[in-house]
Amino acid sequence: MLKITLKDNSTLEVEKGASILDVAKKISEGLARNATCGEVNGEVKDLRYELQEDCNLVIHTFQEEDLEGKKAYWHTTSHIMAQAVKRLFPEVKFAIGPSIDNGFYYDFDVETPFTDEDKANIEEEMKKIIKENIEIERFSLPKKDALELMKDQPYKVELIEELPEGEEISFYKQGDFTDLCAGPHLLNTGKIKAVKILSSSGAYWRGSEKNKMLQRIYAISFPKASQLQEYLDFLEEAKQRDHRKIGKDLEIFMTHKLVGSGLPMYLPNGATIRRILERYIQDKEISLGYAHVYTPSLANVDLYKTSGHWDHYKEDMFPVMKMDTEEMVLRPMNCPHHMLIYKNKMHSYRDLPIRIGELAHDFRYESSGSVCGLERVRQMCQNDAHLFVRPDQIKEEVGKVLNLIKEVYQKDFGFPASSFQYRLSLRDKANKEKYIDNDEMWETAESQLREILKELQIDFYEAEGEAAFYGPKIDIQIRTALNHDVTIPTCQLDFALPERFELEYIGEDGKAHRPVVIHRAILGSSDRFISFLLEETKGNLPVWVAPVQVKILPITDNQHEYAYNVKEKLQAKGIRVEVDDRNEKTGYKIREAQLQKIPYMLIVGEKEVEGNSVSIRSREEGDIGAKSVEDFIKEILEKIHNKK
Repeated sequence: MLKITLKDNSTLEVEKGASILDVAKKISEGLARNATCGEVNGEVKDLRYELQEDCNLVIHTFQEEDLEGKKAYWHTTSHIMAQAVKRLFPEVKFAIGPSIDNGFYYDFDVETPFTDEDKANIEEEMKKIIKENIEIERFSLPKKDALELMKDQPYKVELIEELPEGEEISFYKQGDFTDLCAGPHLLNTGKIKAVKILSSSGAYWRGSEKNKMLQRIYAISFPKASQLQEYLDFLEEAKQRDHRKIGKDLEIFMTHKLVGSGLPMYLPNGATIRRILERYIQDKEISLGYAHVYTPSLANVDLYKTSGHWDHYKEDMFPVMKMDTEEMVLRPMNCPHHMLIYKNKMHSYRDLPIRIGELAHDFRYESSGSVCGLERVRQMCQNDAHLFVRPDQIKEEVGKVLNLIKEVYQKDFGFPASSFQYRLSLRDKANKEKYIDNDEMWETAESQLREILKELQIDFYEAEGEAAFYGPKIDIQIRTALNHDVTIPTCQLDFALPERFELEYIGEDGKAHRPVVIHRAILGSSDRFISFLLEETKGNLPVWVAPVQVKILPITDNQHEYAYNVKEKLQAKGIRVEVDDRNEKTGYKIREAQLQKIPYMLIVGEKEVEGNSVSIRSREEGDIGAKSVEDFIKEILEKIHNKK
C-alpha cells in the first residue's frame, strides 16, 4: 500500500500501481468526473499515471484558479483541432499546439492561409470528433522508432532529433490521429463540451524570421456552453475597452510607420488629457513638499555603470551612440540623474527628507512585437520621484507615499478599495545574479518594508522575483474592469544607489551618514496611465479630465451668435468647450457628441436665447432640463473642482 498526501495535508492509502484517476474516485465521484490531470511531487502527470511510491498528490480540475487543470483540458482540445485539420487537409504538416493562458493554438504548414470558411469547417469537424468520444491513448517509443513514426512530419522530426539519446519519447493517439506530445491529456475526446475557434494569423516556425511562415489557429474550449458564452461576452467587452480603439475613435493618439513602432503621437485631445494629468500630479506633489527638476534624456554610459543599470538593465536600453570622446545612451530611467542632483551640494540631517520629482522622458528598447498602443511604448513620460531620507524617516515617508496613492486612485479617480492589493516584491534568492550583490542590504530593505506594511496594518502578499535589481518594493496591484492585475503605482526602498553614488548628509553628531532613497511612481508613466484610464472608463473620462467638457449645439443658424457668447462665458471660467455649428439636425449632433463621450451637451434654440438659458443633456443622466448659463457654470465648476 502507498501513502498519498493530498493538497489539504490529509492522507489516504491506495494500492501500488493505482492511477491518479483511481485516487480521485476514492475521494469522490464528482472529483473523478471533473479531474483533468494530477501533480505528483510537483510534476504534472496524466490521470492515467500509475503511482509507484508514497507521494504528495494534487488533483486538478478545470474549475480551479490554478491553470494546470485548464491547460490539460485545452491541450487535449488542441489535438482535437489538429485531428480535424488533418481530416480536412490531408497534406498538412504539424508544428506545435500548446495550451496558453487563455485557450490554445496550433501551428500548421499548409499551402494557403486558412479562410473564415476553413475555420468554420474545422470547428464543425472538431465538434464531430468530440461527439465520437474517441479514447485517447498514451504510448512511448525509443528515438529511432519515433523518427520512423513521424517521418512524414518534418517539424516533429526536428523536435525528436533534438531529444537526448536513450530517452523514451511519448505520443498520444486518438483514432486516426497520433501526435508527439509530453501531455497531459484527458481520457477521451468526449470530455470536451464547448469549443470555439477565435482567430488565425501567420507565425514563423520557432519564432524566427529565418524560418518558414506557418498558419496559427487560436481557439478555446470549456466544460459548459454557458462558460464559453461568458468568455465570448468577455472578449466583446475587452474589444469595447481596448484603448487603441478608443484612442482612435476619440482622436487621442496616433501611430505612423514613418515615426516607428512604440512611438505614439498625441493628438490635441490626447495632449489635453496628458497636460491635465501631469499638472494635477505635479500640483499634488508641490503641496506635499516635492521640488521638481528637469534632467536630460541622454547621458554618458559611465552614469549607468556607476548606478548598476549597465550590468543589470543593458539589454533593455537603446544602443550606445559614440560622440567625440564620449559614449552616450538614452536613459531607461532617471534615478541616476537625481542621485547627482542630491550630491550637488552637502546636506544636513535637518534638510531631510528631500523629495525630488520629475516628469521625465525615458526610453526602453522594447521589441516591435511587444509594443502596444500607449500601454507599452519605447518612449514614456514617467511620473517619477526620489525621496532622500534618514533611516528614522523611512516608515513615515513610505506611509505618506501610500496615502498619496490612495488619495489619487480612490478619492480623485474613484477606484474602489476592493480592487487594490499590496504586493511586497522581493528578489529571487535562487537567481541572485539578477540583482545588486549585497545580501545584508537586501535583508535589511526587505524586512523594513515588511515591518512598515504590518505597522500600517495593510494586508499584503509577498512575491519573489518581482523586486527591482537594486531593491525591494511595494507594488499596488489594481484589479481592472477586465479582471486583470496591473501594476501602476509603486514604492521602492533603495540602500544600493546611495552607496554606489557615495551620497551623504551631515548628522546631528557632525559626522557623514548615508541617506536611504525611496523611489516612487504614482501615475507610473503618463502613457500607460492614460491607456489604463481609457480602458477602465471606456473613454467616458471624468469631467475634470475630459478633453472637451461641454459641447454647445445650436438648433438653427439664428442661435449661432448666442452659442458663441455662451462659449466665451464658459471659456472665461476655464471650461473646455466647443460649438457644433454644422448645418445638421440636432438629433444627429447629439448622437455625434455621445459617440465622442462629451460629458455635457448644451442645446440652444429660440426659447433658450430668450431666457438666457441652456437645455442640458448629460452623458450619464440624459436630459436634465433648462438652467441659466450662470447656474450651469456654477454646477460644472463644482464637479471639476471636487473631481466628481
